[in-house]
Amino acid sequence: MEEQIAALTAELAVLKDSLAGLNRTTAETFYWLTIPLMVLIHAGFLSYEMGASRAKNALASGIKNILAFAFIIPTFYYAGWFIYWAFPTGFSMTPGPIGTSGWDYAVAVASPVGTAMGPNVADSATGVFFGAFAMFAATTASIMSGSLIERIRIVGFTILAIVLGSFVWILGAAWGWHADGWLVTAFGYHDFGASGVVHAIAGFFTLGVLINLGARIGKFNPDGSANAIAGHSMPAALVGLMLIIAGFWGFLMGCVIFPGEPWSWGTGIFHTIYGTPVTLSAMTFNILMGFAGGAIAAWVMTHDPFWMMSGALGGIISVAAGLDLYWPPMAFVIAMIGGAIMPLVAGYVEKLRIDDAVGAVALHGVVGLWGVIAVGIFASGYPALTAEGAPVITLYGQVVGALVMAALGFIPGYLVSLALKKLGLLRVPEAAEILGLDKVKVPVEAYPEFLGARPAPATPAE
Repeated sequence: MEEQIAALTAELAVLKDSLAGLNRTTAETFYWLTIPLMVLIHAGFLSYEMGASRAKNALASGIKNILAFAFIIPTFYYAGWFIYWAFPTGFSMTPGPIGTSGWDYAVAVASPVGTAMGPNVADSATGVFFGAFAMFAATTASIMSGSLIERIRIVGFTILAIVLGSFVWILGAAWGWHADGWLVTAFGYHDFGASGVVHAIAGFFTLGVLINLGARIGKFNPDGSANAIAGHSMPAALVGLMLIIAGFWGFLMGCVIFPGEPWSWGTGIFHTIYGTPVTLSAMTFNILMGFAGGAIAAWVMTHDPFWMMSGALGGIISVAAGLDLYWPPMAFVIAMIGGAIMPLVAGYVEKLRIDDAVGAVALHGVVGLWGVIAVGIFASGYPALTAEGAPVITLYGQVVGALVMAALGFIPGYLVSLALKKLGLLRVPEAAEILGLDKVKVPVEAYPEFLGARPAPATPAE
């Protein structure tokens, strides 16, 4: 009898090890798959941005998008990942309530010269988590990129992309997208799908840059009225927007914590980054309702295919912060409000003589803030964390968080771009802008068979 018990115990131990190994590799694969899905976001931004540019600037627009992606990977490795773990409680870098923050913790898990940041067969999590967060970082730069097309220097843009992607947004993530974040523990801030910590920060950083960069030649008339400067390929822009939406599934997939691992919040169910429960099923309802609500509202408001597809993205951004909490009909209404707000805000920005070529300030900045505030309106009273005595979600806390995200984006965006402007690194010379950036910055032409022998298209001012 004792031999049978011993044999069963040994078999049970083997089975437990096998199940643990299966869960570990499944979790690793789950996050590994979020990365190529999020690369679709960047393929989308590439197509979207080149399509929104005139043909004389198409390749230059695409190149700066790819360079931002490339430069953010190493700078996020050396700085951004460390910032996320070091600064949740503020600039003191002290540990937070659950202990996964502060200087000592960051040195242990995120030092670029430490053992955690490299190949280790005993660690199935750090690399894939780093990869997912690096994609979030690159997304912030891609959000900014389209607004600045056709007149920004590549070197200036690359510097701005590094500042935004590897320093600014990740500080906001540490504060509001980490269970030890001071916005979470002190104010009950809730931003599950990063409406604030990614979209609003990137949108308001972009606004700061646009003020210093100035409008494209010919965009505004002396009386302040605006001229439409159409991109050379609306189909490419629309395909790009749809690819961004496809990639958003990977983005939101990367916002959940897989169950059953030592670093997980629990077993049997996914959790948010705050430790509250969530399911992929619930997310699916609300992602699709957000897509539909935003697209319908923007189409009704504008009857413009560009704004319709932007509205679909804006609808998802509107519901992203509370994606884990909403009832689908509520998500549809919230998305419709976001889709209706977006073109109105874009029109107001244009009246201020700010040339936002793709409407990122409205789509990501203001709609991102709406997504954060909507949680306070429609989901107040839910627990912000799983810890005993943790704060609950409130409208006040969400408004405070929204203001922090807007300021954290705008102030660095304005100051860094102002410094670049003073140094002559922000904007291309007027002659280069008129000729087209592809001719002066890129050694090949986008469409040589069609445009090689023709002069560059003129702007309204020319």
